[in-house]
Amino acid sequence: MNHDSTVKSSGVRVFPPLLYATGIGVGFLLHWYWPVRPVLTGSGLVLVARAVGWVFITASIMLPIWAARLFHRAGTTPNPMRSTTALVFTGPYRFTRNPMYLGLALLQVGLAMVTNSPWPLLTLAPVIVAVRRLVIDREERYLEAKFGEEYRVYKARVRRWL
Repeated sequence: MNHDSTVKSSGVRVFPPLLYATGIGVGFLLHWYWPVRPVLTGSGLVLVARAVGWVFITASIMLPIWAARLFHRAGTTPNPMRSTTALVFTGPYRFTRNPMYLGLALLQVGLAMVTNSPWPLLTLAPVIVAVRRLVIDREERYLEAKFGEEYRVYKARVRRWL
């Protein structure tokens, strides 16, 4: 393994869950001001949307917990604001480089479906852009500088989201 001990952190300055919480909060504020129901209340589709939403919410809880446990087993932190000591390639990291951020996005989608509100879905796009620019881009540069070829090979093999 090529570990560059001179690279101390990713330079991420904002805790990623706060970006998603902001998007969810703004989405529900918009819903409060302009309530829109994309699926007609009383239709069977509302029940289907809610059921799918709960599946997404459940996945949004399980995925980050699973990912964080793998980080702890590897002896590193899941906090992008701290120094990373190891890369994780197992579990959900076989399919996505960002299972925790994917889980938070699933939470936002699930909440929109359960509440039958399009606003959290519409605020998800700017959240994803912010997470990409403020967090993921910095993390990827940091991991590439710290782990070199090992991370580049992983990055080429596994997609950022899905």
